[in-house]
Amino acid sequence: MSETGTAVPAPRAGGSMGGADPVETAWADYVAAARQLDGVRRAAATAATEQARSVAAAREELTVVREWLAPQQSRLRELGVPAISLVPTPPEVTESARSMAGGPAAVLAALRAARGWAESADDTLAARGLPRLARWPARPRNLLVYGPVALLVPLVQLLLFAVTGTGPVSIAALVVGLPMPAVAFMVGWLAVGRLFRPRPADRVDRTPRFGALVCLVPAVLATAGLVLAMFPG
Repeated sequence: MSETGTAVPAPRAGGSMGGADPVETAWADYVAAARQLDGVRRAAATAATEQARSVAAAREELTVVREWLAPQQSRLRELGVPAISLVPTPPEVTESARSMAGGPAAVLAALRAARGWAESADDTLAARGLPRLARWPARPRNLLVYGPVALLVPLVQLLLFAVTGTGPVSIAALVVGLPMPAVAFMVGWLAVGRLFRPRPADRVDRTPRFGALVCLVPAVLATAGLVLAMFPG
């Protein structure tokens, strides 16, 4: 029987003039039963399709929840939370399994609820300390990272020059400091992504051009000043 249903022709009646023909009655019963079976088949196919969609959505939701939980666990460990406190207890596991006993749809609902809890927990963690800056405009926020990293090496170079004067130590510091803007930029780029990411799935605007400029300008000014100071003539 096709998906859209096919009309089955009834057999020709060759019975008597009076009363119901047994062949026609049997044929009508057969057609009714076939239609009922076709309805059951269609309902089963629809249920199987919905179940497959629920399974696929549950797998995607599980991936998102895992991506959320991993950095949260690391951050909580850094804050001093014992590892045993981050592991569910057997009663909690049993209760969760009971809530998901209804099949893929129930599992999907439970995972979506877990995602909501993870978002709330992430907001709670982000409300403490430096992660609040994740809501600042990108350039002023990133300047708090790129700036100190960019000034570190030039300040060390100037300090060595002030202490030792024009000598091998200052020259060595000047030479070693030449590739330091690139190193400072990479350190700042990584730090911005780690400090200012409010959620694992979010992308942080690292403002790379702005960061490269911030890391380059102090190094160029310090190098030019030291060269002029070393060779006044």
